[in-house]
Formats: sequence, C-alpha cells, structure tokens
Amino acid sequence: MQQHNVLILDFGSQYTQLIARRVRELNIYCEIHPYNNPPENINDFKAVILSGSPFSVRAEDAPHPDLSEIRGKRPLLAVCYGAQYLAHFSGGEVAPSNTREYGRANLSFIKEGEDFFANISEGSQVWMSHSDTIKQLPEGAVHLASTSDVENAAYRIEGEDTYAIQFHPEVYHSTDGKQLLENFLVNIAGIAQDWTSDSFVDSTVQELKEKLGDDKVVLGLSGGVDSTVAGVLLHKAIGKNLHCIFVNNGLLRKNEFESVLKQYEGMGLNVKGVDASARFLDALAGISDPEQKRKTIGRVFIEVFDDEANKIENAKWLAQGTIYPDVIESVSVKGPSATIKSHHNVGGLPDFMKLKVVEPLRMLFKDEVRRVGASMGIDPELLGRHPFPGPGLAIRILGDITSEKVRILQEVDAIFIDGLKENGLYNKVWQAGAMLLPVNSVGVMGDERTYEKVVALRAVESTDGMTADWVNLPYEFLQKTSNQIINKVKGVNRVVYDISSKPPATIEWE
Repeated sequence: MQQHNVLILDFGSQYTQLIARRVRELNIYCEIHPYNNPPENINDFKAVILSGSPFSVRAEDAPHPDLSEIRGKRPLLAVCYGAQYLAHFSGGEVAPSNTREYGRANLSFIKEGEDFFANISEGSQVWMSHSDTIKQLPEGAVHLASTSDVENAAYRIEGEDTYAIQFHPEVYHSTDGKQLLENFLVNIAGIAQDWTSDSFVDSTVQELKEKLGDDKVVLGLSGGVDSTVAGVLLHKAIGKNLHCIFVNNGLLRKNEFESVLKQYEGMGLNVKGVDASARFLDALAGISDPEQKRKTIGRVFIEVFDDEANKIENAKWLAQGTIYPDVIESVSVKGPSATIKSHHNVGGLPDFMKLKVVEPLRMLFKDEVRRVGASMGIDPELLGRHPFPGPGLAIRILGDITSEKVRILQEVDAIFIDGLKENGLYNKVWQAGAMLLPVNSVGVMGDERTYEKVVALRAVESTDGMTADWVNLPYEFLQKTSNQIINKVKGVNRVVYDISSKPPATIEWE
C-alpha cells in the first residue's frame, strides 16, 4: 500500500481512468476499485472520489454503494453521478433535465472564499455529461457554483469535507479541472504530492527485496517497454537471481531477435535467447482464424517458456509486465472484458506452471512506465518504441501463416519503420506497422504482367490505445515508401494506406 493515497470508486464511467491519470499528474498515488468491490483496507485511504456513471440514480438497477465508512470520516469528492447520488439519498431531489446538457459549459457563479474553488474564476470552462439534474440540494448542503443551465453545479456538505460537482474535472475540456482536484486533494484533504517516478522505484525495489528474498525469478522479455522496465526494476532488487528469457516466435520484426538481445547485453541483464520460430510456425500451419492464431501462439509460448523455466534450478517466481489498464479491465464494474489477451495473464497461470506471479508494474499506466524507465536511465530509444502485439506479425498476416509470408511482411515492415525514423516521423506516431492482405492484384513490372500480394500500411496517434486516429503522413513520404516496397520486396505489387480511426476500426486488423 502506497502512502498518501486516494481511492476512486468506479460506477462504470468512461472517464474513470482519466480521474486516476489526473490525480497521478499531481504526484499523488491513487487506485481504482469497483463501487461493488471496494478494498478491505478502506481506512488506509486518505481521500475518496466517486466517479460518474452511465446509470441514473433514479433507476432501480442504479449503483448503490455503502458510504458509511467514508462519508464524514475522510474527505470525499463526488463527481457527476456521485453528486446526484449524494443528493438523491440525502434529502435532495434529482429529476430528468429538460434539456440534456452535454459538452462545454461555463461557470456563471462561484461562491466567494471557498478553498475548493481557489484560483478558479467565474467563466471557467467545464465539461458536462448528464441527462438528470439536481433540482434540490441534500440536507446540510451549501451551494458553491452554477452554470447558465445547471443551478446546482457544485455544493459541499456543512460539517464534513464532502464536496460534489455535476461536471467532470478529469476531462481535458474542463480547463481548471486539475486545479480543482489539487484544491480538494492538497488544500482540503492535506495529501502530500510526493509520489514520483524516483519514489516509485525506491519503494518498489524495497518491496521486491522483502517479497522475493533470495528466490530466483524468471521473466519473459519481449523487447517492449513494459517487460524491459520490469526487468530493470527486478534486477535492481535481486541482481543475479533474475533470469530473463527472450523467445523468438518467428513472428518478430526483421532482425529483431538479434538486435534486442544485443541491446539487453549492454544493460547488464542476465538474458537467454531461445529461437523457437520453427516450433511456432509448425503449430500455426493451416490456421487462419485470428482468435485461434492467438490461442495457438499463447499455448506454444507457455510450453516453450515452461521448458526453459524448468532448466533454472529452484525458480519460484514468474515476473510479468502487466500494467494497470490490464488490471482495471479485468475487475471492471461491467465485468471482465470479453477477450483478455493471453500474454497479459491477469487471471493467473496454467496449473502445470508451479510458479508464483510477481508484477512490479501492475499499478502503473503506460506513460508512467516510460517515466519510471527514464528515471532508471533506460535508453530513450527503447522507451520510445512503438507498441507491438504479443502475437507479433501473425495478426498482421491475414489468413494462414507461412515462412514466406513472414519474410515478405518483415521486409515491408522494415522499409516502413526505418523510413519513419529517417524522416523524423517515428516519434510523432504512437504505433505503426504493415498488414499483409489475403489478396492478390494485377500489376505490370517492365513489360510483364504480375499477380502479387497487397500490403496495407497503418500509422495511428493515441495516448493509451483505447482510441486512435490515423496519422496524416506526408504524401511524399507515402509515395517514396510505396515505391521502395514494390521495388525491393519480391511478392508485393500494390501498397495501400489505412485511413480508419478507432473506433469503429481497431488498430490491428485481427
């Protein structure tokens, strides 16, 4: 348990993760828990935030939390649904709004002399997202703010450190949202702003030393940011007792197996490279269904990893690079997501693997993982690597997998990614890659007719992969890249560029 922490009770809002990110930007540690599954050690938290919700407090199936251990006992901030919940069940009145208020609004009134609104002026823009409105404040409430359409936009309860707001301070469009959260958490709740990357490293290394002692730990490295940062953290804690395994599944990028192993050499990590590409490709032969491909790769990876782990005498722990969005998704209010990626293993390990799990990054968001890596001196080039899917190129080759298709896609991908780097575009893109389509097209090369493969290039901008927009790469760059691919990669005679956003499309094609 981190010190000076904040509990966020989630009622299923699409913005709940944003609340956590904003709180952590203030260098304050926080955790998200479903309202119907709060932590047992609730008394250890120094403040509580209630999230918004897609529900109406007037509905029979509305979330109905027990706040008896929270309200009046520690500072409480109720956001949107939370504000309506406090009003509805404490003598106030919540009713359907005549006009649904959604989007930007401005505070037309702020009560003077309130710490909650310190350094925030009338006219401040806020973000609304609700169809109900608070007609009457609850018992003991003091009215704090209004917009032109919403009279009761904010209130507090007399005699308690309980505050409620109808708008969303966590959303970017609430221009003073971060200031409001700081007013509540720092000025009112008195929480210290001392949760930093350096403090995380120090406390995590100490916790790992106490937890692992002299035990041996096995870590599966992927070459990506999460597993690398997890590896360096563990190495700081247990040194030579960490055994890293980097498996080549035959579906990595061109020359990636060798280049990643070389990169790890200079980091002092004890890494063993295992080339199991033939085993993976044999297992994938004839399989076209995307989910079946994922499951097959997951199964073979665990078999290969288990074989290697068994060669390490007295290994007791398996380390994983699980990060916080994976954890939140697996315990969300709405239930576990329909498909949790096999390489995340949030739900645990197969029975035959007799190892305990340690996940040093399980409470960090992706951007926080990068900051922790930077504070430990990890190469910025490695920390800035684009995300790469666990199943590798298998889900970028639509249809069945063959070694020839892998070769073609590796060549295409290398031209595209190297081109982005050479033209100063790589760091402006969140993720990029190429897809090999199960389509042949007619072409002409010289005086000869060709009938060869089509590849699609994909580049998106995003912060967390939950939503993404396609990147408007310069025409000149796309033209040059297309020419290089068609001229240099045997088997490809047509290149297309994917201009779909997520949603409705996904980043990967499978």
